[in-house]
Amino acid sequence: MLEIVGRIVVFAVGVAIVAGTFLSAVRTFVLPRSAPDQLTRVIFLLVRRCFDIVLRRAPAYEDRDRVMALYAPLALLAMPPVWLICVLSGYMAMYWAIGVASWRAAFRASGSSLLTLGFAPLDTLGETMLGYSEATLGLILVALLIAYLPTIYGAFQKRETAVTLLEVRAGSPPSAVELFLRFQRLKRMDKLNELWTSWEIWFSEVEESHTSLPALAFFRSPQADHSWITAAGAVLDAAALSASTIDIPRDVQADLCIRAGYLALRRIADFFDIAHDTNPSGTISISRAEFDGACSQLEAGGVALKPDRDQAWRDFVGWRVNYDRVLLALCGLTMAPWAPWSSDRSLRIGRAPLKLRNRRAAG
Repeated sequence: MLEIVGRIVVFAVGVAIVAGTFLSAVRTFVLPRSAPDQLTRVIFLLVRRCFDIVLRRAPAYEDRDRVMALYAPLALLAMPPVWLICVLSGYMAMYWAIGVASWRAAFRASGSSLLTLGFAPLDTLGETMLGYSEATLGLILVALLIAYLPTIYGAFQKRETAVTLLEVRAGSPPSAVELFLRFQRLKRMDKLNELWTSWEIWFSEVEESHTSLPALAFFRSPQADHSWITAAGAVLDAAALSASTIDIPRDVQADLCIRAGYLALRRIADFFDIAHDTNPSGTISISRAEFDGACSQLEAGGVALKPDRDQAWRDFVGWRVNYDRVLLALCGLTMAPWAPWSSDRSLRIGRAPLKLRNRRAAG
């Protein structure tokens, strides 16, 4: 009697392992929303810790960038073997529970079925049913990654197109001050609305793709000095300066761009369990001296500024505080290249705990 109960328990454990693994794959690649998964999180964290060991021997940023360029792709490729090992273990338990003679025989039957090798005979109806289901599940798990790689790289390409185009407008590394100086030289200050509109759409797309496919946050740009997060920071700072400091007609599209930007960054930060205030207030990482220096550069370049500098500073702080913390934290998390007012003062994010995050509401 105890043996029967023991086999039932082992079978249930095997079913739970297989079901959990399958749900992990569904949450990671199929579910079209932000759904953190413990198994995927553990895989990425363990791979990151292996990379941290290598990074200790790479003092120069260029060396670290080359190492980190491999992080997200290798972490993604590590997922199918982990899934298959979990399925293999779960089915081993089920084979043993229905009467396979030994754990070695159960391992042989499970491996033969999972990899569709067919060298291990399946004698009973129960073994045959398990074999067919395991072979089907193994093919599905491998196919999921293969099928979704084009989706991942499609989103990456769309993101990087805008990042590359920003270099033409804001320099490299991107700078809000440089953006206005170039627009002023080209006499296109009246065309800023187009920039705010396109980047509002970009922020919305990045929010969707980087929370449903979070590995994208760690995919590095083709150019070592480019980064999606420093580009985001430059555009947000430019929109904040436009709304607070630049003496041009008020454009509500700049306000919408800022809101789309800080909501996107907050929700990505939520996914990675980065603490932030949903109703922030107080100081920002930009000093008044830095702000005044930027204003002096803009004035020297012929950009008209609002006469009340104190009020402009207060308004700029009011905009920047919405995204200051999450911008710097994401720069630190992704090891972004140097850029003014973002990664040059980024917050270093320690290793996240091996647990599911608590869902926080985004403002």
